[in-house]
Amino acid sequence: MTQLTHREGQRVPNVTFRVRENNEWKDVTTDDLFKGKTVVLFSLPGAFTPTCSSTHLPRYNELAPAFAKNGVDAILCVSVNDTFVMNEWAKDQEAGNIVMVPDGNGEFTDGMGMLVDKTDLGFGKRSWRYSMLVKDGVVEKMFIEPQEPGDPFKVSDADTMLDYINPNAKKPDQVVVFSKVGCSFCARAKRLLEENGYVYADVPLDNKIRGKVLGAVSGEMTAPQIFINGRLIGNAEALEKFLAA
Repeated sequence: MTQLTHREGQRVPNVTFRVRENNEWKDVTTDDLFKGKTVVLFSLPGAFTPTCSSTHLPRYNELAPAFAKNGVDAILCVSVNDTFVMNEWAKDQEAGNIVMVPDGNGEFTDGMGMLVDKTDLGFGKRSWRYSMLVKDGVVEKMFIEPQEPGDPFKVSDADTMLDYINPNAKKPDQVVVFSKVGCSFCARAKRLLEENGYVYADVPLDNKIRGKVLGAVSGEMTAPQIFINGRLIGNAEALEKFLAA
């Protein structure tokens, strides 16, 4: 495998990307993406691949507001895929906070020294997985995955990058409400969360599985059951006490 090296202190390659927007072709240059901006870029082997779809892209999308509060103007996702694939992947992932950059010819990735041979997987030439912080086109920091067999994912994740930018950055809370349709207590709990600025995932459970699911995850049989950052808060009344405290 080609030896991968950090390019901190160097300018990003001068490349023009062919992008499809609103059924029209558009040229996007590296100046368009980086000039006068603080940018976080992460690059990965391919759209729709498992780790990229389950963890790498979603977490950057989720932490985008935290990056913005800490001076990051844009988050770019680069892959050696064409613009049609990248556009469809963005729709599939609902990744509205991420700028998808189709490096279809691998020019940017090659210029970064990150183009690797994955012909054993039938992928051809692809990007090694890495992330970097770029200020006005100059690389300040790179996190390059170790050159190990397979597809290591240890250092190019969103949390590592945000911790580098600001170790004390406030990250979004992970909130889930297990609810049932038409439940007034569930509506009350969700209203309390909204009033206190929490963004939550609502998981409605029908009566065929509600008791089993709630019993398994919380030890309680009634809805709602609220979890915040992996901690069971409980029902609406328990949530109210938690928020008051």
